[in-house]
Amino acid sequence: MEIDLADLGFWRRPLKERHEAFARLRDLDRPVFFEEKRVPLLRSGRGFYALVRHADVVEASRNAKVFSSEPGVTSPEPPGWVKHVFGESMVNMDDPRHARLRRIVSRAFSPKMLSNLQGDIDAACARIVDDVTASGPGGDFVTQVAARLPIHVICDMMGIPDEVRARVHQHVDISTAYSGVRPSLAHTVRMAAQNTLALLALQRLVINLGRERSGTPGSDLVSALVTANVDGERLTDRELGSFFTLLLVAGNETARNTMAHGIKLLTDNPEQRRLLTDDFDAHIGGAIEEMVRYVSPIMQFRRTVTEDYDLRGLQLKAGDKVVLFYGSANRDETVFPDADRFDITRDTKPHVGFGGPGPHFCLGANLARQEIRAMFRELLTRLPEIRSVGEPELLVSNFDNSVRSQAFTF
Repeated sequence: MEIDLADLGFWRRPLKERHEAFARLRDLDRPVFFEEKRVPLLRSGRGFYALVRHADVVEASRNAKVFSSEPGVTSPEPPGWVKHVFGESMVNMDDPRHARLRRIVSRAFSPKMLSNLQGDIDAACARIVDDVTASGPGGDFVTQVAARLPIHVICDMMGIPDEVRARVHQHVDISTAYSGVRPSLAHTVRMAAQNTLALLALQRLVINLGRERSGTPGSDLVSALVTANVDGERLTDRELGSFFTLLLVAGNETARNTMAHGIKLLTDNPEQRRLLTDDFDAHIGGAIEEMVRYVSPIMQFRRTVTEDYDLRGLQLKAGDKVVLFYGSANRDETVFPDADRFDITRDTKPHVGFGGPGPHFCLGANLARQEIRAMFRELLTRLPEIRSVGEPELLVSNFDNSVRSQAFTF
């Protein structure tokens, strides 16, 4: 099998074939370079080195000075006009700008804030399972369960009014679909236009809300971010809009994808499910980490090399691009023996499913863990026979390991 990670056709291949391809790349002496085709107006075509070993991904993640997140971390790299339309996202920044924004928004993810959210998360899980029970066996786990909780939690945190939440959900779904592989240039352009409108609508919604809350602040996160009581720092309108879209897309997808894949993993591995249900509190922590490792909800991020650098004998030059393939790093047999086996008792501490260590480690990792824990507790307690049915429909994407639908019953 020819391996070309820059060819979007590679990402249409069956998952087993892709894992085998990454295993072959990990066996090579050094990272492989892949050429990229240029699509006018939509992306550049400079090409990249694929970092597929766990050690290489960790090294690049820790050394943010050399492996820069600017000008962009998605792959293919977005064109320069994108930041002028949407503003700059925190994930596409280096320090000190990144550190400033992270310092402001990190208040939303403090232990105290997350503890205050627990009651609301538990209540939301109970309502979701109430609805599932009322609907009866048979349905789509993604739309009925996995997609509902993260959006609800984020909207509650931000203080988004109930009457616009359906619209928020719709815009997020459009952005998720855009991360998939498009069959033609015409389809790509059409999806890009839809995604642009969706993200602009989300930003406009929260910016308008922020202007309202600046005069009459409440107890929600938008109020905290637009007032000057967070160590004297606040977000500008564009920064608030960019943070909201990042929180919705990245924060939603990590928890949603892990839960959707998780129900399938527990169904396909009944012995692991029994371990979990026999002593939920003892094993749920390990189960969540193993799900995130196994799934790698976000499969890759890109970095730009800022200075000449020796990476395992590979002489990188300033301006070179590297792509950190988290899904491959999380199957590295030198770190995770029998890596293709789902094992909730595994020591998964070094996994990179929330991004590698360093300044860009996922800010919402603990919130995602909290949501996944609460949802599986509610599901396995009230619907002990819940299980997936058949194979999931996956989004064909080189970035987002998203489940579009997964049939289930109980």
